[in-house]
Amino acid sequence: MAVSADLAKQLDKAYEDLSVTEILDAPVAAISGVSEGDAEKLAAAFNIRTVRDLGTSKYFRMAAALAELETLAK
Repeated sequence: MAVSADLAKQLDKAYEDLSVTEILDAPVAAISGVSEGDAEKLAAAFNIRTVRDLGTSKYFRMAAALAELETLAK
């Protein structure tokens, strides 16, 4: 199934036209609003170096799930 999404506002300019796989393999700083300093801190604290690492992190996935549960409970 083909999926289309406009990620221009969510990614730094250099990453806007890449495939999903290329974005997932990109440094976490490819996400708009995540600085190189932020990326260094994520790497030091959680060993998160790529967008894929961030998206599959058990800590961030648990936090997202809890936030979703709260939304559903309202």
